[in-house]
Amino acid sequence: MITETDNDDDYRPLPCTLMRGGTSRGPFFLASDLPADVASRDRVLLAVMGSPDKRQIDGLGGAHPLTSKVGIVSASGTPGVDLDFLFAQLQPDSDKVDTTPNCGNMLAAVLPFAIERGLVQAGPGTTTARILTLNTGMQCDVTVQTPGGRMRYAGDTRIDGVPGSASAVKINFLDTAGSVCPAMLPTGNTLDRVSFATAGGAIQEVDATLIDNGMPMVLVRAADFGITGRESAAELNADEALKARLEALRLAVGPAMGLGDVKARNYPKMCLVSAPGAGGAVSTRCFIPHVCHDAIGVLAAVTVATACVLEGSVTRGLARAGSGLRRTVSVEHPTGEFSVELELDPRDQQKVAGAALLRTARPIMRGEVLVPAALLHEKAQ
Repeated sequence: MITETDNDDDYRPLPCTLMRGGTSRGPFFLASDLPADVASRDRVLLAVMGSPDKRQIDGLGGAHPLTSKVGIVSASGTPGVDLDFLFAQLQPDSDKVDTTPNCGNMLAAVLPFAIERGLVQAGPGTTTARILTLNTGMQCDVTVQTPGGRMRYAGDTRIDGVPGSASAVKINFLDTAGSVCPAMLPTGNTLDRVSFATAGGAIQEVDATLIDNGMPMVLVRAADFGITGRESAAELNADEALKARLEALRLAVGPAMGLGDVKARNYPKMCLVSAPGAGGAVSTRCFIPHVCHDAIGVLAAVTVATACVLEGSVTRGLARAGSGLRRTVSVEHPTGEFSVELELDPRDQQKVAGAALLRTARPIMRGEVLVPAALLHEKAQ
């Protein structure tokens, strides 16, 4: 246990593993290696990542929301659950640590990390563990490849947004509806007409689907914002007027989604949808929430795919989501596509009974990160 001592060393080592999970990246820690006090823990995480600083030059962060993420893992005390996972979203230029939303990409790295650190014993061929995301109470079953009882990272699975190929990580979500919002459709509608004030004070109206099937999101048509939906992430990030309108809309719908004032929150995410252009079901440009994502998050893809199969959503007339109780929905994004397998409730096809997908993950660095000694007052037992 690390406690305050008379040692006047400036920095203290903290065990961590830098992991890529899906299209995200960040350090993973055992919960027992971090301070138990939340405020102290958050100060440590800010120091680890180098926030607030837009370059994160003094930490492990990569100057982007996708590389400003942290995973905290422990053995679970919940019956039937193997691991607890707490996800922390940091921002390069902010001193906030947000543990409210989930991250499906970082989730893909939880079981590999747990096997690496001895929390889970690898099976002879594959290993499956049930993981509870403490952020929202969502559970999922994750399966990784462990031939010979050892974690295998090399493989043939490719995911858009990540170079090369790797071993598959299969994620079966057990309950994603209303992960943060009161319900999957927090307003009770598949489509809402939303009014919001622009920076100049003008009132605008737009059709939107307000939805949370793993990630709170606001889906709007790209055409309603004067763009095609084919623009690159860089082009959209340079469009300050567009980003200002999306932020005004995001702030306006927060209370309607049961989220209250979302000005300081990393959700809801904003998503511009358009007709597919590469053989998928729908094309997307997602903001997380102020930066356009080069790809799309796992739970964002699940949520967008869900909107595509709901009658009357904002994707109506744009999406090609097929038919039947089990559908594979290909969500296009700036660097490729993300396929989500949805299973609809046979009693009510406006409800999604399950979602499954493939990701990849790997460790990038094993070792210790140095943090100011003054921040490590106490560790969790």
